[in-house]
Amino acid sequence: MAPQKLLPFSLLLVSLLLHTTSAQSPAAAPAPAGPVNITKILEKAGQFSVFIRLIKATREDLTLNGQLNNSNNAITIFAPSDSAFTTLKSGTLNALNDQEKSELVQFHIVPTYLSSSTFQTVSNPVTTQAGTGNRLALNVTTSGNSVNITTGLTNTSVSGTVYTDGQLAVYQVDKVLQPLDLFTPKPPAPAPAPEKAKKKKGGEGDADSPAGVAKDASDGGERERFMAGNRVVVFVVGLAAAAVAL
Repeated sequence: MAPQKLLPFSLLLVSLLLHTTSAQSPAAAPAPAGPVNITKILEKAGQFSVFIRLIKATREDLTLNGQLNNSNNAITIFAPSDSAFTTLKSGTLNALNDQEKSELVQFHIVPTYLSSSTFQTVSNPVTTQAGTGNRLALNVTTSGNSVNITTGLTNTSVSGTVYTDGQLAVYQVDKVLQPLDLFTPKPPAPAPAPEKAKKKKGGEGDADSPAGVAKDASDGGERERFMAGNRVVVFVVGLAAAAVAL
C-alpha cells in the first residue's frame, strides 16, 4: 500500500516545478510606440472629420508625418472642428482649387512647437507653412488663460488641447483660419513700365526734331528754286519764239 501513497506526492512535486519554471520566464516587453500619424490623432480625438478629409485630399498628411518621423522638426497645428466649417459660407471649400486648399491647410500649421506657455511670448505675426507676408499674417495673443488668434478675417480662440508630446502640439479652434490671400481680392499687378523710344541718329525721320524741321525747310527751298528756274526758262523761250515770229 505504501507505493500508492507516493503518487499524489509525485504529482504535487511536478506541479511545483512547472509553477517555478513559469514564474521565472521573462515578461513580454511592451509593444514599441508606432510612428506619429496626424490623421489618427485627429480621428481618435473625434469631431475633426472635415479637416481630416481636407488634409488627406491635399496630401498634407504625408508631408506632416514625414516631417515628424524623419526629422527633429517640431510642429503646431490649429485644427478646426467640424462645427468650425459650418460657419463658412456655403460652397467656400468647393470654390478653392487644389493649390488653394493646400494653402488653407498649411495656414493652420506652424513649423515650430508652441506650448500653452509659449503663446504668451510668441512674436507676431506667426509664420505658418503657407508662407509669410501681410496677406498670410497670423497673430496670436493671450488674455489671462485665453489664447486668441486673428488673421484679418478670422477672430477665434483656442478651445482645447487635442495632443501634445513636446514635438507635436495640436489645438482645437472653433473657426476656420481664413488668410487674406485666399479670401480677399488680390491687388492688381503693377502696370509695365513704358518702353523708351529709340533715338534716331541725327534726328532723321523725326519731324518734330530740329534736324527734321531744318531738313523739311531745306527740301522746300530746293523745290521752290527748281520751280522758279523752270518759270524763267519758259519765259525766255517764249520771248525767243515771239522774236522769231516778228
